[in-house]
Amino acid sequence: MPMERAAYQASLAVRITSPNPRVGCVIISATGDVLGQGHTQQAGGPHAEVMALRDAAARGHDVRDAIAWVTLEPCSHQGRTGPCCDALIRAGIAKVVASIADPNPQVSGRGFERLRAAGIEVEVGPGAAESRELNIGFFSRMIRKTPWVRLKAAASLDGTTALDNGASQWITAPEARADGHAWRARACAVLTGIGTVLEDDPLLDVRLVDTPRQPHLVVVDSRLETPLDARLFGPERKLFIYCASPDAARRAALEARGATVVALPGEGGKVDLAAMLRDLAQREVNELHVEAGHKLNGSLIREGLVDELLVYLAPRLLGAGRGLTNLGPWTALNEAIDFEFRSVDKVGPDLRVLARIPGRDSF
Repeated sequence: MPMERAAYQASLAVRITSPNPRVGCVIISATGDVLGQGHTQQAGGPHAEVMALRDAAARGHDVRDAIAWVTLEPCSHQGRTGPCCDALIRAGIAKVVASIADPNPQVSGRGFERLRAAGIEVEVGPGAAESRELNIGFFSRMIRKTPWVRLKAAASLDGTTALDNGASQWITAPEARADGHAWRARACAVLTGIGTVLEDDPLLDVRLVDTPRQPHLVVVDSRLETPLDARLFGPERKLFIYCASPDAARRAALEARGATVVALPGEGGKVDLAAMLRDLAQREVNELHVEAGHKLNGSLIREGLVDELLVYLAPRLLGAGRGLTNLGPWTALNEAIDFEFRSVDKVGPDLRVLARIPGRDSF
């Protein structure tokens, strides 16, 4: 099925296209032969349709009267690159089969209109669910105006994410840690809290899998306590520090180290987390990957800001310690926050559980 080939191409773009959507394209001749294929490159680089046209040209194929199968509506506007619609029209493509309309209001149906106006037949629908899921963060940013928030944690079977003394390295096996880095790599940004920064001095970069780009780092730091010599400072990524009441001297010192400091005061001297998500969306963050402590995890979940959980469960019992969140204690089961399992997979000796708030992806 050509759209399955296009979807595979789109999957190859998961770690590279941010903040653009992950798109694949396959060009098929009237006799069913593959003439060219490709996927969207890094921001500012060619989109999937252009890559497929280039691939066809490199193979010496004529694409006139061929069908382009693409996992998202071809763009019709001048962004970092030129409109893909124009490239398909110039190439003489006879038909475009697209999975789903682009939610970007700059496109959103205009690409299909331009193709049809040029006499190109357009079909929409095959592979829509798969394309939307692959680009859940892009759809979230365009429609909800907030990133898709995925909270990651590693825990024992009895729910302990760290001992009371803070020790947590390592609860899970190397395979789960590498898999966690793969999820970091697909995100636009990784978020943590000042408690984790002060206690663990983490890098929170992608090291265990190959990636052409490092996600941005976001720190929730109400009082600007981030040490100037923290390991999280680095030239390969942007660092955003969200605070509630910025001290001018501390702010200047952190900005001198390369951080972008954003003041978003909320109640009780804390950061307004909902406003932070809206601000991150304006900074083109599609998927936000959270790796924080139980306090920030609890705050995000309590405020309804977490869309899904990515939890690695190790086959061991650690007894009393720190949990995934500081929610509760509640007195009735109907106070619980419900999730639905989306997948449960074995990764090395551990389990990877992906659970989503029911209906959260219905925007």
